[in-house]
Amino acid sequence: MNSSADEQRSPTGVPHPREAARVLQQVETRNVRFINLEFTDVVGMAKCVTIPAEQLADTLAHGKWFDGSAIEGFARVLETDMYLRPDLTTYAEVPWHTTMPAGSGDAQAERVARIICDVLMPAGERFAGDPRAVLVAALGEADALGFRYEVSPELEFFLLREREGAATDPLPHDRGGYFDLSTDEAADVRREIASELGQMDIRIESSHHEVAAGQHEIDFVAADALRIADAVVTARYAIKAIAQRHGLWATFLPKPLVGINGSGMHTHQRLLRVSDGADAFDDPRDSEYGLSQVGRRFIAGQLAHAPGMSAIVAPLVNSYKRLVPGFEAPVMISWGRVNREALVRVPRAAPGIREGVRIELRSPDPSCNPYLAFAVMLRAGLDGITHELPLAQPVEEGLYTLDELARLRWNIGLLPATLGEALTALQSDDVALSALGEQIAAWFVEAKSREWREYRQQVHLWELHRYLPMY
Repeated sequence: MNSSADEQRSPTGVPHPREAARVLQQVETRNVRFINLEFTDVVGMAKCVTIPAEQLADTLAHGKWFDGSAIEGFARVLETDMYLRPDLTTYAEVPWHTTMPAGSGDAQAERVARIICDVLMPAGERFAGDPRAVLVAALGEADALGFRYEVSPELEFFLLREREGAATDPLPHDRGGYFDLSTDEAADVRREIASELGQMDIRIESSHHEVAAGQHEIDFVAADALRIADAVVTARYAIKAIAQRHGLWATFLPKPLVGINGSGMHTHQRLLRVSDGADAFDDPRDSEYGLSQVGRRFIAGQLAHAPGMSAIVAPLVNSYKRLVPGFEAPVMISWGRVNREALVRVPRAAPGIREGVRIELRSPDPSCNPYLAFAVMLRAGLDGITHELPLAQPVEEGLYTLDELARLRWNIGLLPATLGEALTALQSDDVALSALGEQIAAWFVEAKSREWREYRQQVHLWELHRYLPMY
């Protein structure tokens, strides 16, 4: 694994000369012709400025200036001048952009590489509207408390048949089900995804067919949350590119099809102590769950801020079509071990093996901006630790079968049922707003409130089919 970004930079923020020389040498040796300087907008869409390879040395020394006001919600007109600072720990060739000139061998292949960048203001300070900066700040808070935050997401997506009208009438690529082999027509596609992400130094632990027809999952090897956020953004556009090569259409929409499971991004989390690298959630003296006091308070913080986090980890109108009873998606704010309806799970380790304790949050979906999602999740957990929040009793029985009186007796809250409810909860959660920072919080609430209003003003096909013949 590459060393941290801070170790690759001089005190001024310029990449360390040795690391810069190594990358420049690799660019020349591998015949890399173009470099994509990548960053994300506030909703997590990958953006890039492409430079010829011969401009890389100057970019490493001085950054690459660009007009930030051209990106919606990214910067005000007064902040148009900003620049990209490459993080050389993210340098990787883009496998599907390699071209082979006629009659040439592999040595003459023309390649494209990418480097993920931080966005800086003219004076050199981090731009507050950069989602990557939001996560870096949250990780800094964890470090000050003596913790390092690692995550391992399960990224779910659908592969659809690419055809005319697919955007309004999606058709799954196969009829397979959970872990199916014989009816899984996309096993080769998943293997290509894992292979090509591996070439970009993104480690995949496993992949498999998911519950719904045409639905798939790739699981990331646990790593530092910043590294994984970079990996999720990369994986989303990589999966789309590889699917297109097979005549398929990949979508990370949480609920593209009615009546079947939607796509989530269940995220396993660990806090490691900076002092010795030990799992801060793990306490073998707790015979039932193996949870330390730190782990219990971290869960309590995420449960307490679950409504306020919801708009960030599930940011679309469509996200709340997934968060309904009956499809193994969380609806109620509870925790447990074997209960797959719970919002937070503490998965059981294999018998005889102590790998530490993971805490799985099940509300995030693959449409979220991973930088903002991980930042808010971390800050919520840390709030539980610093304020010593008490953890409610776990619930291992089926949540969907609880009546209202039983739910109230257990003191189990509900997640927001719509994007509108989620935005209201976000605006009343100081921890979530603080995690985002003033600029991103204001833009996010404004943009998503507008999205919710537009949705509410539409007349949908379901309404016409249901009501038009009757009234």
